[in-house]
Amino acid sequence: MGGFFGAVSQRDTALDIFFGVDYHSHLGTRRGGMVMFDRKDGFQRQIHSIENTPFRTKFEKDLRGFHGCAGIGCISDTDPQPLMVRSRFGVYAITTVGIINNADDLVDRFFSGGGTQFMAMSSGKVNSTELVAALINQGEDLVSGILHAQDLIEGSLTLLILTSEGEIIAARDRLGRLPVLVGQNDEGCCVSFESFAYHKLGYHDAYELGPREIVRVNEKGWETLSPAGDEMRICAFLWTYYGYPNSNYEGVNVEVMRYRNGAVMARDEAARGTLPDVDFVAGVPDSGLPHAIGYANESGKPFARPFVKYTPTWPRSFMPANQDVRNQVAKMKQIPVPELIEGKKLLFVDDSIVRGTQLRETVEFLYASGAKEVHMRSACPPIMYGCKYLNFSRSNSEMELIARKTVQELEGDEGQQHLEEYADVRTERGQCLLKSIREKLGFDSLGYQSLDGLLESIGIDRAKICTYCWNGQE
Repeated sequence: MGGFFGAVSQRDTALDIFFGVDYHSHLGTRRGGMVMFDRKDGFQRQIHSIENTPFRTKFEKDLRGFHGCAGIGCISDTDPQPLMVRSRFGVYAITTVGIINNADDLVDRFFSGGGTQFMAMSSGKVNSTELVAALINQGEDLVSGILHAQDLIEGSLTLLILTSEGEIIAARDRLGRLPVLVGQNDEGCCVSFESFAYHKLGYHDAYELGPREIVRVNEKGWETLSPAGDEMRICAFLWTYYGYPNSNYEGVNVEVMRYRNGAVMARDEAARGTLPDVDFVAGVPDSGLPHAIGYANESGKPFARPFVKYTPTWPRSFMPANQDVRNQVAKMKQIPVPELIEGKKLLFVDDSIVRGTQLRETVEFLYASGAKEVHMRSACPPIMYGCKYLNFSRSNSEMELIARKTVQELEGDEGQQHLEEYADVRTERGQCLLKSIREKLGFDSLGYQSLDGLLESIGIDRAKICTYCWNGQE
């Protein structure tokens, strides 16, 4: 994934950029970057790897050299950025969030005739942000160039540009896959992925960009340079998984949605008569906890935390690049509360079930700790498709997804023609998928939130929400 933060003010904004970017650290684990602009001294930039050391620790020493009334920064799970670009539009800094699925085709189509070259990364691929800048520079101006790039890219593109005039140009993806919000205080404005990041810095909510909208932000306010489009497909996983609890997207708070989502799951299970008799309802830390609270409140079963995660040294279990190391870290982080496990029947709610590897180890850990029964609920439907719009999954193949892999094991290639049935627990195929995954992972029972239940919990126009990873509909 990735996230960004920018600010323009009448005062120095280095600390705002530093803390604003740091508050996006939950969105990526590979690289962080900051660029400041001072009208006298120009641009200052730094990029660091944050794979083994948090953003805040890496950039604390750089703060002494950063100064200026405008700046942008990012957390990136992909390429090194922000980048500095010298173009016919002047010098600017750019940071992007999204994914380009047709990068090689774009390079061949527009830049194979000579005269343009790209710095290749160690993988041999082109830096996506550098490619975006090259496409932008084909436009009549920055705005037309951004629209040009968004029209050509297969995937998504949301970006911030810091100009040599000390202003920020912010552009939301043409289908609004991710949020872009403007905050304001008496001294200036900021632009952010997460709203809570600027609330903590003394900015209040001022504006939320629509899909495809481009705005210019300075210390006086913001101005729309290109209007919003009519179509939107904002990612539902913002609410179910990777959005921060305190944030709001399209007016819907993440934490509140998760409570509501868990309650809808329990309500629907009770109506079907599949609500199990358990001693405690618990969440798989951390993002599963609010879903579980909603489930517990609706079902009338007490909420508990039978195990907690030890996070001071490993804040996120997916930090290491190696899967075996990630699995071992996840195991080391699980600290049981024996009094809440031994002899107990437990129901856990997780935000999603992707590969199932860590869940299998979790249930083994719970049984080894004395649990009598372990039931599992997923706060979203079975994931059938790898996301092609946002870069937030490490899956190299859709067959790494446990639902798709299980369908293939059950029915071979023929099963791939019936994914919609398999995703619906009301069908015979859906029940077969549940049974197979339950047996594979060792649960006493397994349930998934329905797509209707998930969309009800978000509560905005369903046509504006991207559900591709569950039903393949673009």
